[in-house]
Amino acid sequence: MAALTAPRNTLERVGPINAFLVKANTTVQQGSLVVLDAGYAAPGRTAAGLIAAGRAESSVTAVAAGSAQVPVKAGTFKFGNSTAADLVTQADVGADCYIVDDQTVAKTSGGATRSIAGKIIAIDSDGVWVKVGAGL
Repeated sequence: MAALTAPRNTLERVGPINAFLVKANTTVQQGSLVVLDAGYAAPGRTAAGLIAAGRAESSVTAVAAGSAQVPVKAGTFKFGNSTAADLVTQADVGADCYIVDDQTVAKTSGGATRSIAGKIIAIDSDGVWVKVGAGL
């Protein structure tokens, strides 16, 4: 495309919910932490190079890559806390936390084996509040 020479009506996606194509042979459960894996949505898991997208707003299964879309909301959500040395504590508020699975976050990257989930906002006795979303 060439540079503009006249005004353009540039479309906008408004709001914190985006729809992402789902990875092949994958089920994303409502309420789960969703990641982007090579551009496709998948449940959060321990792996490097994933991008945390947000929370799944519905459950979706894709047989082939891109055969389904999952609505994903960016925001601050409560996920489960890891255990032992990877337990997120009050002293970690404001720092990054890392994806263990589609409902659990940890304090460390597990030796560079985990992707960033988002920023730790608060700690409760039953979980970690994490600000998460692609591009945040």
